[in-house]
Amino acid sequence: MRLRKLTHLRGACGPVALAVLAAVGAAAPAPARASTVLVVRPGETVQQTVDRAAPGDIVFVPAGVYRGSVDIRTDGVTLVGSGPATRFVPAAAAGTGACAAAGHGVCVTGTPGHPLAGVRLRSFSVSGFTKDGVMATWTDGLSVRGVVSRGNGEHGIRQDRSVRGVFRDNTAADNAETGIFLANTVTEEGGATDAEGAVVSGNRLSGNRVGITVRRLQDLVVERNAVIGNCAGIFVVGDEGIPRAGKLAVRSNRVWENNRYCPSTARLPVMQGAGIVLTGVEEVRVVGNDVRDNRGASPLSGGIVLFPSFVGVASSRNTIGGNTATGNQPADLADRDKGTDNVFDDNRCEVSQPAGRC
Repeated sequence: MRLRKLTHLRGACGPVALAVLAAVGAAAPAPARASTVLVVRPGETVQQTVDRAAPGDIVFVPAGVYRGSVDIRTDGVTLVGSGPATRFVPAAAAGTGACAAAGHGVCVTGTPGHPLAGVRLRSFSVSGFTKDGVMATWTDGLSVRGVVSRGNGEHGIRQDRSVRGVFRDNTAADNAETGIFLANTVTEEGGATDAEGAVVSGNRLSGNRVGITVRRLQDLVVERNAVIGNCAGIFVVGDEGIPRAGKLAVRSNRVWENNRYCPSTARLPVMQGAGIVLTGVEEVRVVGNDVRDNRGASPLSGGIVLFPSFVGVASSRNTIGGNTATGNQPADLADRDKGTDNVFDDNRCEVSQPAGRC
């Protein structure tokens, strides 16, 4: 790894360069060309600056409130703010472009023929959009770090049809659906896709309907996240599609007190007090998690729950091991599925359904 070379700071001075390097990360892969830092100037929209960026460039957004959506469609662009003081909020009037028209805040948009590669989002907040705070589709190696996504109408941070995504040290709070949502697609049926080592790590999820959802994917890790005070903590979801969803790890997360009440929807029953839920998946490793005080009377309630898929697919060959699950109701471990070869081993817990899982 080498320091990213900054050849030109348009409208910037030394302190700005230092702030950019601190936010982006000093150690980053060197691009094929030297990077230029483009600073959003007074009177200029963020989108105008993003549109001028070439692959490898950094768009720096100083502290302030920026109205309107931002859509990145160029490989290797980094969008970096000054922390939560850089705020993206909806425009007063309807904006133009597909991202704004869909109601999203910041979009990273590739195509099936050209998945957008190497885009990085760093150190800003996005809030109040009618759909997703961050929406990424058809991307390769997207990195989202230090982003606060709060109070959006659907998901806080969402990624579809993408590989090798990395989501670290973000905060997603009070979004109407999921804090961080990763899926193959939500617009059509199909088997699980290979996420090629995607990582969801060190994030803080609270006040959402679900903290983290992984839907119809394989080959990723969800680790060391704090998932506290949602209606449900972590969902790993599959269906009847082939290949089956799963073959991933959920490890070393804190999943505490996800006891908000969320009414039923067309897809899901009432949710309250659900910690980690597996439904319709196989070969998922749920290991070393701390799952405490998730309490409710929903069909999904409990600490770590295996639940039958709503399309009738059982969860099989999953490993639930080495977890601490205490104070959850109606059970710390609940096997409500009809799947086979699920293993419960070396968990510290008090109550299981059926008995004998602790």
